Amino acid sequence: MIDSQPSKGLVIIHTGDGKGKTTAALGLMVRAWGQGKSVKMFQFLKHTGARFGEHRAAEKVGISIESRGDGFTWLSKDMDETTAIAVDQWAHCKAAIEAGETDLIILDEATYPVTYGWLDVDDVTNTITNRPPHVHVVVTGRDAHEKLVAIADVVTEMEDIKHPYRDQGIKAQPGLDF
Repeated sequence: MIDSQPSKGLVIIHTGDGKGKTTAALGLMVRAWGQGKSVKMFQFLKHTGARFGEHRAAEKVGISIESRGDGFTWLSKDMDETTAIAVDQWAHCKAAIEAGETDLIILDEATYPVTYGWLDVDDVTNTITNRPPHVHVVVTGRDAHEKLVAIADVVTEMEDIKHPYRDQGIKAQPGLDF
């Protein structure tokens, strides 16, 4: 189906303490791809070279997911290196946003490097605000910075009501959690 109405790029934020932020973004990515849109996901905390379920599925259909990070940031032994990885990943994201060649760009777990001060919030918000008009940007992660929230068209907060690990000791499961 060809769009008869020009696309107006939206800024969508999935935040909060509950599960499902990345999963919701992946759903948008699949939906957009299914409509013939170009899509790309950049992941900030998942370790470089990650091969989780979403990576394997995306690879099979030719969707790009670029992961750059060192895993659980709070366990980092070298915060300077962790910060440098986030800055490098942002450079890739910024270039993709500014190029305007991708219809939907997901900045997965990008709230963390912004909140931690590794990325300049004004640079991030200015880049997103001044993107080509057809480009949709989805940002995920806890504690979305107020400046990100201010530029967003949609903000959804995932609320943690019940969690299998915390409440029942059930560990993360392949296909559901990664």
